[in-house]
Amino acid sequence: MAVDFKLYLITDRGLVPDILLSVEEALKGGVKAVQLREKDMQTRPLLELAYQVRELTLKYNAKLFINDRADIALSVGADGVHLGQNSIPVNALKKTWPGLMAGASAHSLSEALIAERDGADFITLGPVYETPSKLKYGPPVGVGTLRRLKARVGIPVFAIGGIKEDNIEEVMEAGADGVALISGILKSPDIKTKTEEFMRALQ
Repeated sequence: MAVDFKLYLITDRGLVPDILLSVEEALKGGVKAVQLREKDMQTRPLLELAYQVRELTLKYNAKLFINDRADIALSVGADGVHLGQNSIPVNALKKTWPGLMAGASAHSLSEALIAERDGADFITLGPVYETPSKLKYGPPVGVGTLRRLKARVGIPVFAIGGIKEDNIEEVMEAGADGVALISGILKSPDIKTKTEEFMRALQ
């Protein structure tokens, strides 16, 4: 399956009154890939939410990735799984479920190279800029790391962490294939319009 999107929306239901409503507004604005990332949810409520998000992504012809949980991805017919550094390795996922796409989070060039070698379909690299949601991953990697990584990695790379309208051009000029956003979209009072603005900036 091709990585045919430039804007990758990652959910955080703690930022919004109604995550389903917010995801649908972003889909109306043109998002073509959503990662359901609700790490604190128990399995059954997460599965229930995943079914609902899958319905929405199918309605708007968008891909759905589930953070970490291949079991839930398979149950709801998601397109893939997004794996962090503490998840099962990419090669294990690909070997067991070759039909699932694999996104992989990387915070350095070495992590990105391992993800590519293991069969990841794309990488999210970050945090590129300072952002509250990514403080635990250490200092920002900066656009320099992004540029170096793009020179070494053949699969698509999405910049994540503190991406805003005023720095998106810098990120794309550094070679990013797209951007991954959480609060940049979800914290907006008008999610659909904000998504449309980002989509235009990525064209």
